[in-house]
Amino acid sequence: MTTIAPGRPAHVIDPAEVPGSLVPTGAKPIVRASSIEKFFGDNHVLRGCSMTVYPRETITILGRSGSGKSTFLRCLNYLEAPSAGAVDIDGVEVDAAPMRRRARAERERIRRLRLSATMVFQEFNLFPHLSVIGNLIEAPVHVKGMSKAAASELGERYLAKVGLSDKRDEYPNRLSGGQRQRVAIARALTMEPKVLLFDEPTSALDPSLVGEVLKVMEELAHEGRTMIVVTHEMQFAREAADRVYYIDQGQFVEIGPPEQVIEHPRDERTRSFLSRFLGSAHVHQGAGGAPVVHMPERMVESHHHEDPGEEHPHAEDAHVTHADGHHGHAHDAEGDHPHP
Repeated sequence: MTTIAPGRPAHVIDPAEVPGSLVPTGAKPIVRASSIEKFFGDNHVLRGCSMTVYPRETITILGRSGSGKSTFLRCLNYLEAPSAGAVDIDGVEVDAAPMRRRARAERERIRRLRLSATMVFQEFNLFPHLSVIGNLIEAPVHVKGMSKAAASELGERYLAKVGLSDKRDEYPNRLSGGQRQRVAIARALTMEPKVLLFDEPTSALDPSLVGEVLKVMEELAHEGRTMIVVTHEMQFAREAADRVYYIDQGQFVEIGPPEQVIEHPRDERTRSFLSRFLGSAHVHQGAGGAPVVHMPERMVESHHHEDPGEEHPHAEDAHVTHADGHHGHAHDAEGDHPHP
């Protein structure tokens, strides 16, 4: 294999990874994930997954439960440490190193990587003992070293963006699920990351609350926030995504614009997923015999975790503040905390 450094796989851009409409002319990729592998014991969860993301793109990842999609997302900011491969986000490169303890300089790179790519979890992960504004300023103050006044000003700006200025001093248990997820999005924005990572952000919500969260995400996509979203929300993928990745058994088997992957899938595994997902999709032959898929706006699946990497830490168990502004038992790279 051609390498760019000892042990590091060369990054190969797939022909389908064409820069989206909002990408500045000549912009270089902001995310390069190269040949990512992940094992949990004998379970080979990711099998050489690569991804290229340009600034201002929205990327969606589709796949069955157990396919590896959430594990891949968590490998991007080393909440799960890859078993092999490399991740580069905004020029911060980290190679997989499963067999050795990382040096201080490498742990610092992981800390910087997490600052560049912030996760929005399925289960919100808000601190129940802190107010909304307290949740927003916690990481900027303790991780980035901002003053409380500056962090509060920033937090209030992003609360306004998600439409929750009036909930500034409320506590999470007094909010609906949709409001809590919007607070989680505002918290991620307050860290001002280069990339937002969303791990099925609407799957834990009552269907009546999904729309308010998707509206915020669509606004972020249209204004050019760089986002990678694991989702089953087909309407969001259709309207907001620049590119869709379908993952099956730990491999990206189809990549392309939503009108191709969702409406005219080329790979039989993608077609099978879309047509058999609770029997809610309809596949028929279009012009020239090409398959055409008609999907509902939302596909709902009973969730089960594909592996330990699919589990989401709960704020109630939190005891670590990570550099990405999230707390608790999220896995550190090789067991090391990001702080030296």
